Amino acid sequence: MVADRINRLEVENFKSLVNFEMNLPKFSCLIGLNGAGKSTVLQFIDFLSQLVRGDIKSWLAERKWKPADLKSKLTKKVNIEFCVRFCNEDGEPAGRWEAVYNPTKNHCTKERIDLLDFVLTTTSGEIEVFCTKPSPPQGWKDWKSQITFSYEGSILSSLKEDLLPQSILECKKQLAEIKSLDLLAPEHLRQRTRESSGTLGLGGQNLASFLHEMNESKRLKLLSMLKKAYPRLQGLAAKSLRSGWKQLEISESYQEPDSSFLPVMTTEARHVNDGMLRMIAILAELQSENRFLLFDEIENGINPELVEFVISMLVDAKQQVLVTTHSPMILNYLEDDVARKGVIYLYKTAKGVTQTIPFFSIPSLAKKLDMMGPGEAFVDTNLNKLADEIASMPKEGE
Repeated sequence: MVADRINRLEVENFKSLVNFEMNLPKFSCLIGLNGAGKSTVLQFIDFLSQLVRGDIKSWLAERKWKPADLKSKLTKKVNIEFCVRFCNEDGEPAGRWEAVYNPTKNHCTKERIDLLDFVLTTTSGEIEVFCTKPSPPQGWKDWKSQITFSYEGSILSSLKEDLLPQSILECKKQLAEIKSLDLLAPEHLRQRTRESSGTLGLGGQNLASFLHEMNESKRLKLLSMLKKAYPRLQGLAAKSLRSGWKQLEISESYQEPDSSFLPVMTTEARHVNDGMLRMIAILAELQSENRFLLFDEIENGINPELVEFVISMLVDAKQQVLVTTHSPMILNYLEDDVARKGVIYLYKTAKGVTQTIPFFSIPSLAKKLDMMGPGEAFVDTNLNKLADEIASMPKEGE
């Protein structure tokens, strides 16, 4: 049984995430007051991906952080501990990854990947991989060895893939193919680029090259999706310039008065409006092979009449998607069953730690949802008083 997606996070000592737990459906929308920890959750999930990619130093540099910035200032602990749980496409448990990350050493000092058929552990400078099935796959032999090399992040970033069983490789791929665009900014999206990494940066850097490297069928599908939002759009191209530079251009058609002639106007990215650039980046990522997409304040810069279109695309995406928002409009575009499962409320306790609860599992909100739309219920709620209601709710098992 292969892991299809991440369905639960348990985190200790990552910024404001102390004794933090959160379930993750296929589509999740985080809401809460400013400073509640919504962006921190996105950053932590992106951190998980960087651990298995093995390039924490570059990731920290891109965010202008130091290793010490990762651990919480609310505890005296040094290490960051976490458990990531996976489920299959039917929602049944498919395994977990537990680890202890030491910011000083810049790698996980202890890990356990516990799947239904194989277990990988690292502790006390040793790696062990063993099969839990009564009948191991043909040719497989459990193995153990000393760690005699240095690495960043997770041990998965450095082990030869041909040594590992398929289920552990799939687990690694699931984590490596998390993509965060939580710092999307028009100034990055407009840039001419010549990198050939095939990926977008946190702020949308490298968009022109990303589109240039996209295959024709995906580019046509992207254009078709964009035309639904921008009917005048005729083309989307990454034009090649000198010295390998790429420049994003769009073409639009406008009918002249009293004429059937449709002139086409081409516009460079530096003159394209912010909302369209964000839309291009978001929809382009839906064409990628990444499995989990993260977007902060998804409504930023996008015309209100196009927000419903964006949310519809994200809810129906093949990927797992997590967004944050301050806009009740986003919630109003969700079906009630999607809202019940996917709208997650984040808040801080009196001690400053981030906690989470499904928004519509709060009794007053569940009652409102019977009479109002999700967004209307959100607007009709004083978020400053919700923590008191949550505190008065019976704990699970009581």
